[in-house]
Amino acid sequence: MDIRQLRYFIAIVEERKISAAAKRLHMTQPPLSQQLKALEEELGSKLVERDGKFLELTEAGKTLYINALQLTQLMEKTKAEVKEVEKGVNGWLTIGVNTFSFKDLPHVLAEFQKQYPKITYKIQQNESSYLCQLVRERIVELAIIRLPLKLDDFSVLHLCNESFYFITSKEHTLFDQEVSLAEIHHYPLLFPSTEGLGVHYLITEAFSRFKLQPNIVGECSDISLLMDLVTNNFATAIVPETLLHRYRGYPINAYRISKTTELTGSVGLIWLKNHSLSKAAQNFIEMIQKI
Repeated sequence: MDIRQLRYFIAIVEERKISAAAKRLHMTQPPLSQQLKALEEELGSKLVERDGKFLELTEAGKTLYINALQLTQLMEKTKAEVKEVEKGVNGWLTIGVNTFSFKDLPHVLAEFQKQYPKITYKIQQNESSYLCQLVRERIVELAIIRLPLKLDDFSVLHLCNESFYFITSKEHTLFDQEVSLAEIHHYPLLFPSTEGLGVHYLITEAFSRFKLQPNIVGECSDISLLMDLVTNNFATAIVPETLLHRYRGYPINAYRISKTTELTGSVGLIWLKNHSLSKAAQNFIEMIQKI
């Protein structure tokens, strides 16, 4: 029994005549009669009985008809959904996001949802190096990461460069708008990233270029806690600009690190080289390129 035979059977039931069903199916009557006979033999049940000029369903035939309708409807639904996935209209968008994220991401995702309302999302947040591993293992297709990282295995779309800021509690109004690393290196600094990761490296490398030794009192990758600690005057911190957008409302002072310091962060979207992406992922890349 296959889907074709079920469609034949549905036509016979609804037309109540072999000849009418054959006409509906654009086939001759004998092959259709043979298909009905083969179906009855396979199931070991009489499916229709003649009542005058018309065919009537047996109890077994009624059961088959109900299920045949459900199966053929499911088949059509499946075909439609597969076509939608192929076009990127339906399916999953799996994406990893760096701990500090990307300030335009909520806007991009909201716009993407408007254009593709049937897409379901799987968003994982973690450190950039771990996100690279998730992409390699194909747990997520795309990831927004912070550079620099070794990215030989990946295609990379550069998204933005952003400044870093020196933040303090409201108790300390220390500067006007911009500060240099020389002006802040002696303040107790809490790093927003652990040693060996991108942001930690960028900050320490910048101090090193100016032959300065920062007063590091600790590391805290829990950004909400870091903001609370700075607010309560536990320490100061140097953070990417995106963090200030994501954690608005904290009573802090924020001073841009001087441009002459060349302390900036680069954010990129990555995916595996030589690996076919889902249409949803392709559509997302196309959209984010236009932002």
